[in-house]
Amino acid sequence: MKVAFFPGCMVDMLYPEIGVAAVHVLERLGCDVEMPDEQICCGQMLLNSGYTKELVPVAERIIDSYYHMDYDYIVSLTGSCMSAIIDDYPLVIDDPDYKAKLDAISLRSKLKEFTEFIVDTLGVTDLGASFHHTVTYHKSCHVSRFLGVEDQPLQLLNAVDGLEYIEMDHAGRCCGFGGTFSIKEPEISGAIVEEKCQTAIDTGAEVLAGGDVPCLTNIKGALQRMRSEGKLDRDIRVMHIAEILDARE
Repeated sequence: MKVAFFPGCMVDMLYPEIGVAAVHVLERLGCDVEMPDEQICCGQMLLNSGYTKELVPVAERIIDSYYHMDYDYIVSLTGSCMSAIIDDYPLVIDDPDYKAKLDAISLRSKLKEFTEFIVDTLGVTDLGASFHHTVTYHKSCHVSRFLGVEDQPLQLLNAVDGLEYIEMDHAGRCCGFGGTFSIKEPEISGAIVEEKCQTAIDTGAEVLAGGDVPCLTNIKGALQRMRSEGKLDRDIRVMHIAEILDARE
């Protein structure tokens, strides 16, 4: 199965180890994984900031990168990027040629979130991973609410040998990142993420996992601040679910 891999900018630029782990998992499942040369940022931040016209050439570049290649599926590691591509591109593309290309690619059927692809498309829940730690999971807004991916990550985590899953209160509550919201409204964002962190702390879990890198970045930074301010007396690892599914520890 030929798969195009869309890691998202934050994975590509800041957390390559997450992308490597995801590719290991996909290849272990028999996928031929490629990253198209023309593939760039999804442009979500432009749209969030009101720069709709500026998003158009970015969207067209992404469409071209998939249109000229015969991929069985496109696997996204970041739910917010995936949501921008499948939900927002059809609203900003006016050029008839690119509308036709967008229809031809069938992004809504070909573009899959990482855990959704593994569970629903490949029909796999046990990847042979081992991770002997207590884990809680943040259900990010874009993955759960926008994409409707809710049970798949938990099915995968519960099949990991040695992993003890502990549900946090309000697991699906926003972490406060919200794209440019965290920049425009830092005080509100900071209060929201600290509340999210506290629900994770209260579980006693050693690891906080998630499937959306922007959320994990926000939560990780907040946990570090809380630790330095004396609001947290232990370290909590923050990990993308791909890293846990690739683990043998």
